[in-house]
Amino acid sequence: MPVRLGARDVSRAFGSVRANAHVDLTVEAGTVHAVVGENGAGKTTLMRILYGLDQPDSGTVVIDDHPVRLRGPADGIRRGIGLVRQELAMIDSLTLLENLVLGAEPRSGPRISWSAARASAVDLAAGFGISLPWDSPAGSVSVSVRQQVEILRALRRGADVLILDEPTAALAPAQVTELLRLLRGLRDAGRTVIFISHKLDEVLSVADTITVLRQGKVITTVPADSVTRPELVSLVVGAPLEAEGYSPSADVGPPVLEVADVISLRVHAGEIVGIAAVAGNGQDELVERIVGLRPCTGRITLSGKDITGLPVDRRRSAGLGYVSGERRTEGLSLDASLADNTIAGTHRTLGRFGWLAPGRVRAHVQRVLDGYSVRYGRTSAPARTLSGGNQQRLVIGRELDRGPTLLVAAGPTRGVDVLGEAYIHARLKELRDNGSGVLLVSEQLDELLTLSDRVVVLHQGEVAGEVPGGPENRTAVGNLMLGRQP
Repeated sequence: MPVRLGARDVSRAFGSVRANAHVDLTVEAGTVHAVVGENGAGKTTLMRILYGLDQPDSGTVVIDDHPVRLRGPADGIRRGIGLVRQELAMIDSLTLLENLVLGAEPRSGPRISWSAARASAVDLAAGFGISLPWDSPAGSVSVSVRQQVEILRALRRGADVLILDEPTAALAPAQVTELLRLLRGLRDAGRTVIFISHKLDEVLSVADTITVLRQGKVITTVPADSVTRPELVSLVVGAPLEAEGYSPSADVGPPVLEVADVISLRVHAGEIVGIAAVAGNGQDELVERIVGLRPCTGRITLSGKDITGLPVDRRRSAGLGYVSGERRTEGLSLDASLADNTIAGTHRTLGRFGWLAPGRVRAHVQRVLDGYSVRYGRTSAPARTLSGGNQQRLVIGRELDRGPTLLVAAGPTRGVDVLGEAYIHARLKELRDNGSGVLLVSEQLDELLTLSDRVVVLHQGEVAGEVPGGPENRTAVGNLMLGRQP
């Protein structure tokens, strides 16, 4: 089959960091080609080069068997390449239809023909079995719907190659299933898909071919049906990764969190309580009430102290820690330095009379970054220079270093590779075993069942039931999530 898109001996460095080293990639037309690797393996840099957003230091992009130079994204689009990034590029105040046609509006004379725009949008979506609320503002719909519009926008502009960078990172299980169905439909219609993901089960279920990157180099390219998940994990991390088993808490103490609101909830010292729910069933609102980002009509106590009316900083001083999967918007200030991000929330303890003590700051930052295995260059560099997994390790380290009485962890492994996921899981168990309580909210059911001592299931904003942790309870949790009794 012809090489629709690829790379030949591509290298790219950022200062002393080698993102890609002599990469060869061949993506055949009409296939789903997955690219996997740890955070910082060079996947996103390679995709930016293939789309024209970045230029290689050496080597060349290959399109339709010919070496080419892409001078920018416009060149990539003109050659039929579309990119859907993890951070979706949509304008929240515009409708889905306006976002779809933005920059390529159909016209009737000097005016935009909205009737033509709507007709083409409906026809394009229907061709892939999609129905969308075209008049809804983009900011009012789910990530899944926004993502579908991004894909359709690329197709509308003539893309027959779609690069999707971590497209399932923020999706609920049912939405992941729908996206993978769409990708298979694109392949069956003759399109070519490059699928970047840390979720190896998804990769194995949808890909025809898999390329593994490690430390910027191609380790291997294999047919997806020729490799098992454990084999793929070993290729990604460079060594076998021991399967994670369920290990319930050995010592549960008194309650550290009690919520009496629309949802009643209790978390004890020395236990992990999981929250399972289909997206939009109240889990986000519950987290926001507990951490102080949303007003609460009921009562919330932390180790017996009423914190219902306290602001975020006083809740943190009382022993509350918070890790969000939205590290780029909630967990970090991307333009601030690694040092400033690391001391955020504890900076008042690192000086006297309102002045920071440089020596104490340096010692604190180094202890957190090194202690939580964050790969970094200079502590003065902005947080955006870290890979996604290292950004999340920084957030985890900052929160756990404080020794919180209760940690609220909402999507703590979102967008993190298999090695980073195992690392974060171990740290959450360690925190639990040291006597803290953990409230774990995750869209990954396997993660919840592996880590949680108890799983509380929400449906339509209410508690639908409670199930013990352990993989054998997957069906019971799934039924409760859908509103059915197990």
